[in-house]
Amino acid sequence: MPPLLSRRPRLLLLGGSRNQTTQMHQVALELPECEAVFSPYYADGLVGLARRAGLLEFTVLGRKHRQRCLDYLRQHALAVDEGGRGGRYDLVLTCSDLLVQRNLRGRRVVLVQEGILDPPSFGLALWRRFPFLPRWLGGTATTGLSLAYERFCVASEGYREHFLAEGLPAERLVVTGIPNFDDCRRYLDNDFPRRGYVLVCTSDARETLKADDRRAFVERALRIAAGRPLIFKLHPNENAARARRELLAWAPAAEVYATGSAEQMIANCDVLVTQWSSTAFVGLALGKEVHSSFGLDELRRLQPVQNGCAARNIAQVCRELLTREAPAAAGLARLRTAEA
Repeated sequence: MPPLLSRRPRLLLLGGSRNQTTQMHQVALELPECEAVFSPYYADGLVGLARRAGLLEFTVLGRKHRQRCLDYLRQHALAVDEGGRGGRYDLVLTCSDLLVQRNLRGRRVVLVQEGILDPPSFGLALWRRFPFLPRWLGGTATTGLSLAYERFCVASEGYREHFLAEGLPAERLVVTGIPNFDDCRRYLDNDFPRRGYVLVCTSDARETLKADDRRAFVERALRIAAGRPLIFKLHPNENAARARRELLAWAPAAEVYATGSAEQMIANCDVLVTQWSSTAFVGLALGKEVHSSFGLDELRRLQPVQNGCAARNIAQVCRELLTREAPAAAGLARLRTAEA
């Protein structure tokens, strides 16, 4: 019998954004036989120094995301080990491999897709040309490219094909669905009071140092609305005061929400307008008219499977790994030399 079955396995689950943290929590609930310990997303090396200096507030490493993650973990009475420093873990689960933290290198890792990927960018092209550079230059478009994991749980067969085209090994890819996007119909049962409007889910592009012509986006939304009620739902990472001021100057009749469930608002809308957001998947799953900066045919191809059991499927992937011998370290990953 494999040695891991002789005791209760320990899992380290890395949170971060609310989407990442809630996905990890759902997977842990499907593994009651394991001891689940959580940590906000963290970094070491130069990136860790930059985080502590307050230079990364626009990322999931920033203080705001970190505090929100810790608040959620404490609210749900979940065990916390910040930075994974509390001893041996039999398996690590994370939604991001843009960084491979030093104390996780060589560990057994399951990567879980968080949501939609960033479009290809100059940063991605730069990383491809000079692969010794850190992957985070390419944003989430480089998800999976570390190969520092044993299994990568992905949203759909369309995404599996995408990652295969990126050169990822087929044996490490498992189509499980992803927990927050596997059963969008559950959002239809909600108490959001409004119905029959055009919903605009805005982006945190400016906060994450990407180009964003906010006024042009608002004008596009106004054209799509064509006089219909217009509601803006701000991204949680946005500068809410600035965004509200701009939106009401350019669309004074609109309503602006900085908080609340975007998914429930999508369930009640007639039309959804997005830029590069995963919320487009919710709109498509619920049969809404969707406008996105991504092509709709591509979004439909990548659409997360609506199986309602993604967390259970990911948990089963974990169980299968826990009952197997760990592969030789040399076979686990081709780690880039400039992890920070």
